[in-house]
Amino acid sequence: MRILVTGGCGFIGSNFIRYILQHYKPAFVTNVDALTYAGNLANLEGVVEEFGPRYEFFEADIANADRMDTLLHEEHFFAIVNFAAESHVDRSINSPQNFIHTNIVGTSTLLDAARRHGVKRFLQVSTDEVYGSLGPTGRFTEQSPIAPSSPYSASKASADLLALACHHTFGQEVIVTRCSNNYGPYQFPEKLIPLMIVKALRDEPLPVYGDGLNVRDWIHVEDHCGGIIAALFEGKPGTIYNFGGDSEMANIETVKWILSSLGKPESLISYVTDRPGHDRRYAIDSSFAQRELGWKPLHNFREGLTSTVEWYLQHRGWWEPLLDRTGRY
Repeated sequence: MRILVTGGCGFIGSNFIRYILQHYKPAFVTNVDALTYAGNLANLEGVVEEFGPRYEFFEADIANADRMDTLLHEEHFFAIVNFAAESHVDRSINSPQNFIHTNIVGTSTLLDAARRHGVKRFLQVSTDEVYGSLGPTGRFTEQSPIAPSSPYSASKASADLLALACHHTFGQEVIVTRCSNNYGPYQFPEKLIPLMIVKALRDEPLPVYGDGLNVRDWIHVEDHCGGIIAALFEGKPGTIYNFGGDSEMANIETVKWILSSLGKPESLISYVTDRPGHDRRYAIDSSFAQRELGWKPLHNFREGLTSTVEWYLQHRGWWEPLLDRTGRY
């Protein structure tokens, strides 16, 4: 069984590649990544040595139809798992065209190529941000209307709709997964948790948007990977599955926990002007996925956050070279 993973040099994609190669044998993974700013070959250091011919890498843009046709012609793939995406909200506000290119055009190109070359399954990895912002109560379900509020989330919502349309129009076995905020090893240090960790380690000001009371539902990346595997093999085509960690926390509390874990003072916190269109709260109801797929999150957020802080402490050689490439979370 061969699987094509796109965006496999990014945070979630690289964790997924390690996860599936470790847990499913034999599984052969072809990783396609354009190696834009957040794509990092170092995220998969040691994979070739550990898994040998079960893993291969190709540098390519998923929006390049000729390259995708060539790749899909050379191998018979059971499935495509599409992680490839521009994913940082601030960058989408500054440069929305990059998000349209990868997230919309790229997904459409992949769907067309998969259909032409007989790929059985297509799993579109999406985000809870397509649902917009929640009030103080309630959770997003698979039936929640989409209401994206940034160019990033709008591009992801568009890609989801294209994928689902290919199921309904052409009968492709498309599955869409939407997940709450991920954390864990190999996350590019522009996102909230790794940015706060590395800035605290360097005794630099920790920028917190607005009043810091924006709430996120956190899920460990390994739990997300387990959900994607379950949806890939057990999911029903044409279906959306939500994955969340049942771990809501205000951003300011997450930042304070990180500072406490590192023995750093809260005086490092620096409140900055809020992000335009900053969604106030996300929370995912994953009961449908738990019931239908037999999946559930296994990581406690505080314990997982502590282990993530420890990972960044032990892997300075991974994140220090990336500092010049970061933006605000």
